[in-house]
Amino acid sequence: MPSTPTRRSAAERVAQIADAARAIALESGLGAVTLRAVATGVGVAPALVAHYVPSMDELVADTFSAIVGDELAEVIALAGNHRSAADALSAVLASLLDDGRGEVTLIWVQSWSLGRRNDLLAERVREQMDAWRRFLGGVLERGRTAGEFRCDDPDAIAAQTLGMVDGLNAHSLVAWQDASERVRLLLRSVEAMLDLPSGALTSSGATATAPYAPEGAP
Repeated sequence: MPSTPTRRSAAERVAQIADAARAIALESGLGAVTLRAVATGVGVAPALVAHYVPSMDELVADTFSAIVGDELAEVIALAGNHRSAADALSAVLASLLDDGRGEVTLIWVQSWSLGRRNDLLAERVREQMDAWRRFLGGVLERGRTAGEFRCDDPDAIAAQTLGMVDGLNAHSLVAWQDASERVRLLLRSVEAMLDLPSGALTSSGATATAPYAPEGAP
């Protein structure tokens, strides 16, 4: 006979469900966040999960926002640890291509596909992409103001750089080139866009970062 679920407050159940969805997404991707999987993760019947989460599309969108939002907060803090924009930029870009971000990379890749049929997820993805572009554009603007970078349109370069980051991280999912080579290619391309001499970013001494471990990862 199945055990009777422990009686918890509505807020506690919602938090349990969110935690379970996050753990599932980090282990197996957004596509694995299903009603049955979340119920199993919480240890309750699917009907109880459905009671507190009427829309699985919304739960998937919330899970995406929580995971990538935490990643952005971590990267913003990383950038703040460096005095120069060049050091901040090289540290951020190297960190974004770290092999330890594989779980979050899968979240991003799946979000673009699943967002075609989940309008709320698509909206959250656009919001997060805008937030990332504002952040990176701010770092570039900081460097331009300080005379470190030469660029007329920091936002355009931020958008192009993020496109390269996304592409190179997608490549990492099938182990195409190692992380050091992906970082070298990215930094060299960004140096060219910012009219910097070759090695200006890679020689900043800021490219070494601790392996990234997303909160809640198994």
